[in-house]
Amino acid sequence: MNASPITSWEGVSAYFTYADNPFVIGLCFVAAVGVFAGLIGTIIHHEASAFGPHND
Repeated sequence: MNASPITSWEGVSAYFTYADNPFVIGLCFVAAVGVFAGLIGTIIHHEASAFGPHND
């Protein structure tokens, strides 16, 4: 079953070999959410420790 309209790989800017694997896509999504949550947590911790003493 070769229903792909792609006949050549020349000029391809992105090539995902796992695009048909929902587990890997879900794993990448969970990793991205984890990185984002870690970033937000780090920012909140820094702001609280940097500006906490200055609050009345």
